Amino acid sequence: MSRTSALKKSSFALSPSLERGRQSFHRQEWANAVSAFQEADSESPLDPPDLALLAQALLLTSRDREGTDILARAHQAFLSHGEAQPAARCAFWVGFIALLNHDLAQASGWLSRAERVLEQHPECVERGYLLLPVGFRFAHSDEPAKGHEAFLKATKIGEQYRDRDLVAMGRQGQGRALIRQGEIARGVALLDEAMAAVMAGEVSPLTAGGIYCSVIEACGEIFDLRRAQEWTAALDRWCSSQPDMVPYHGQCSIRKAEILQLHGAWQDATQHLKQACDRFAQVPRGEAGSAFYRLAELHRLRGDFAAAENAYREAGRWLRTPQAGFALLRFAQGEVSTASAAIRRVLDETHEPGSRARVLESAVEIMIASSDIGAARTAANELTEIARHFEAPQLHAMSMRAEGSVLLAEHDAKAALAALRRAWSIWCELDAPYEAARTRVLMAMACGEMDDCDTGRLELDLACEVFQKLGAAPDLARAQAISIEKTASSDTPLTTREIEVLKLIASGKSNRAIGIKLGISEKTVARHVSNIFNKLDLSSRAAATAFAYKNQLV
Repeated sequence: MSRTSALKKSSFALSPSLERGRQSFHRQEWANAVSAFQEADSESPLDPPDLALLAQALLLTSRDREGTDILARAHQAFLSHGEAQPAARCAFWVGFIALLNHDLAQASGWLSRAERVLEQHPECVERGYLLLPVGFRFAHSDEPAKGHEAFLKATKIGEQYRDRDLVAMGRQGQGRALIRQGEIARGVALLDEAMAAVMAGEVSPLTAGGIYCSVIEACGEIFDLRRAQEWTAALDRWCSSQPDMVPYHGQCSIRKAEILQLHGAWQDATQHLKQACDRFAQVPRGEAGSAFYRLAELHRLRGDFAAAENAYREAGRWLRTPQAGFALLRFAQGEVSTASAAIRRVLDETHEPGSRARVLESAVEIMIASSDIGAARTAANELTEIARHFEAPQLHAMSMRAEGSVLLAEHDAKAALAALRRAWSIWCELDAPYEAARTRVLMAMACGEMDDCDTGRLELDLACEVFQKLGAAPDLARAQAISIEKTASSDTPLTTREIEVLKLIASGKSNRAIGIKLGISEKTVARHVSNIFNKLDLSSRAAATAFAYKNQLV
């Protein structure tokens, strides 16, 4: 919301409470400003510009209903003074806040009212503000190009009238729309430019907070960990300078918790999330869903499944997009078929690439456990394509681990280990100990498949040390249950999988039939057959069949 200079009472000295309210507002002491303005209003009705200041202070202390009620009152007061443009500005903010809160009927009513008030004012800065909800709707639909066009027009109007709030909001809107079109570099450059205006103190606090949260959310969408950390730290400093400002403290706690969790500081992350949940319990907001969801994830990783389920359910009250959490919880509880059905549904309903990437990673793990290797391969391939598009290290690590998992399930241990080592290296560079340990478990299994049992046991032990330190009880139990032993029998150099293939050769099955039977590709079968022939010094399927019968494998 743009800064509004309060009108001076023309022939009377300012009341002490009104003077205190204005001073507190400009010192960014929002709670004091609310108290003083309300006291002044009880003494004598505030003028419209002072009502607008009171509304901003209320919104910055998360008293949204009261804030929009005061904006509505300011709207009527401006109209009674014959001031259409500031009246329309107030109507816009009531409508835009309703839109952000998904109160669509109320948003439509107030935004239409703003349009009607401006019928006699075709050329004004408020026309630019009314383009913002248009851009927002398109950018969050399947038409981000139209969203970008609306935000671009809004930015140009802001530049024409030198309205810094409108320019900054327009640029961040353009950036988000471009990212949704796949133009990551251009989009990020515009987000950085919007943030430069915020950091320079050029925009109002309400606008600044909205841009902070939008930009950090965008960093999460494109897996830009470096920017997310940088802007989260800036948001933390900004919030700390205004301790009684409520809305963005919760957001700051959520973002800090995500970063702390990645870096293995699970206890600190939990503390931040509990603080955020407590704030949102006092002043319910849509961001509560993200706080409870992140908290549920930590409970799940620690094996506190009852607490995780409760937190997931609480998150479901607020989140409007499907999440993989419940599927992962059921998977952790051993309900693989339930988890499989759940993750397939979430995948069908998730379309935004960043969100879809996270679901695809979970789908790979669950599909492998449910023996649907074909579905796991499809999911891993799609994740690889998304990673190529975004060029984010975290996403590359996710995709390479998924690829390694599928290769391992296809019994191509050598190729699996190569992909997993690349993933592990990136997780280490990102200082993500839990993700690195998860990857190490898969590396251990690949080493076991290749009969390198000593290395496999070492990798497994190192992973267990990390799980123990973090308190990742389910992962620790699964890792400790893995046996890294020589996979061949004492009488043959073949691995367990190669023996399975040899038995099916002896039964007369073709490579294609063997692949269908074992759930692996025909190409993988051919590789196993070649290994069998080389290890046993055989030259034909008939010789392989004879070997199987001679050694009582069939």
